[in-house]
Amino acid sequence: MEQSTIVLKGDICYSKSLGELTTLEQGFLVCEDGLVAGVYERLPERFAGVPLQDFGHQLIIPGLVDLHVHAPQYSYRGMHMDLELLDWLNHYTFPEEAKYTDTDYARKRYPVFVDDLRRSATTRACIFATVHVPATEILMDLLERSGLRTMVGKVNMDRNAPDYLCEESAEVSAQETVEWVKDCRKRYRNTKPILTPRFTPSCTDALMENLKMIQMRYGLPLQSHLSENLSEIEWVKELCPQAEFYGDAYDRFGLFGVDCPTVMAHCVYSDEREIRRMKENGVFIAHCPESNMNVSSGIAPVRRFLEEGLHVGLGSDVAGGADLSIFTAMMHAIQASKLRWRLVDESLRPLSAAEAFYLGTKGGGAFFGKVGSFEPGYEFDAVVLDDSRIADPREYKILDRLERFIYLHQEQDVKAKYVAGRELQK
Repeated sequence: MEQSTIVLKGDICYSKSLGELTTLEQGFLVCEDGLVAGVYERLPERFAGVPLQDFGHQLIIPGLVDLHVHAPQYSYRGMHMDLELLDWLNHYTFPEEAKYTDTDYARKRYPVFVDDLRRSATTRACIFATVHVPATEILMDLLERSGLRTMVGKVNMDRNAPDYLCEESAEVSAQETVEWVKDCRKRYRNTKPILTPRFTPSCTDALMENLKMIQMRYGLPLQSHLSENLSEIEWVKELCPQAEFYGDAYDRFGLFGVDCPTVMAHCVYSDEREIRRMKENGVFIAHCPESNMNVSSGIAPVRRFLEEGLHVGLGSDVAGGADLSIFTAMMHAIQASKLRWRLVDESLRPLSAAEAFYLGTKGGGAFFGKVGSFEPGYEFDAVVLDDSRIADPREYKILDRLERFIYLHQEQDVKAKYVAGRELQK
């Protein structure tokens, strides 16, 4: 039987707020029944008999959260970055995703993605699959066994996609989605369904209406894309002339926050109206800086989002992003913010390492509930990092070590990983 109480000792680091990073050298982190009981300089007497896992001077941080990643695109990450978004989708993404109609192909490809995600510092993720229900459930089966906590979406798209990938009709797409949701509710504990209209250009009004009915019936969250690329935005204006702005095309159907928990990827070109609506509706933004650079979309005004009090997390956005690591997303978020500050808008100061760390932990974790921090009552997601590989004779404070780790991390530095109080075995 697993211990209901866990005690870890090491150099602890976590965020309480965007500007508040808490560190404790040789501190004690206690988990009770899957939740954080507290962080202590001295272990309270009531935990004296609990087995202690002493990690020495290794870093102990909350598990990282990936708010936006495409599992079927994992096989061609780091390739085909010579095109902008819409051409990239048509030339590379859609042909690859069509292959997942073959379940044997899915059984060969998806384990690579899941194994790498499991070995990373990520403990939670919002994941796009494809339009194919059997392949999507193969992915969910693998994720369920991994011990990670994830939300996975069967993609919906009934227009403006190649015939070999486009769903037959809004009704067929909705029917398959309902059957998939029903099956998910019976089969999975750690892996939850999330509604996934690919983006407005690929979904008819009829499909969006059907998805809202499904969302209301089952109380599901939703993930999609928003204001990523200038050509995409112009396309949405043509397709949805009645919408005030891109986000309004979702909101007209009640699929943009409020009663429908929503995470939108990118928001590179969100205007004042869209920012205001996202704030009013509580929409989460998945900032995907590497992808935005790779497919030449632009640089999202993340500082503006934060100043407005919006919910912001990070996404790897593989394969637009080439690296599954959220540490890499932190690094690119910092660098991209510097470029925007220097080249676009000097009023928006760059992100600090502590702020980027917040986005990759508590900022994105909030989409899953009380996740991404070591404050009492939060779900116990923790990662142990050995940064001795990059040590030098000087002694650094935890914050300095964390910043250096963001830039110099490697997969093998992850030494232990806990999700909701359960240790994942390597």
